[in-house]
Amino acid sequence: MSMEEIGEKQDEGPALPDEKQLRQALDVLRSEQNLVIGAVGGTAAALVGAALWAAITCLTDYQIGWMAVGVGALVGVAVRALGRGVDKVFGVFGAVLALAGCLLGNILAVCGMVATQEDMGLLDVLGQVDLQVALEMLRATFSPMDLVFYGLAVFEGYRFSFRQVTQEELAHRCSARLGHGAVK
Repeated sequence: MSMEEIGEKQDEGPALPDEKQLRQALDVLRSEQNLVIGAVGGTAAALVGAALWAAITCLTDYQIGWMAVGVGALVGVAVRALGRGVDKVFGVFGAVLALAGCLLGNILAVCGMVATQEDMGLLDVLGQVDLQVALEMLRATFSPMDLVFYGLAVFEGYRFSFRQVTQEELAHRCSARLGHGAVK
């Protein structure tokens, strides 16, 4: 090889990873996933979001639909951060948990309002709620606009629950593994 050819090779930089190397990098990311931990974190976030939704609704005497978006984002971020997911199943879990958090937030808000109106403790009211009563609460307080906000919450829960890995990120990981750079 001539010096001119060597100079040209150096200008090109490191060789781009092939498809097999990219798949291996993705497999490494997948091996780091933990759906159970992601689901536990998402469940905790849904409970926190529901409690915040109910507290704000009771304090303001007004249901703020945008709280649903916050619940969805909170759940999604928790699922992604703790589950380290790159597969879409994390998004499905995030979407379901986001919707559950919104529904629970509405139920808790109604229970809080009933507790205030009847001068009862919140736990006393919650103790009287079963599945049938909860469904009746949701039906009685339902507004068609709720569908918009629940839909946004589901979207946010899905979208934020998993990392969307790009070809460039995988290529960077491959280069770092081969000693051509550092992993960020």
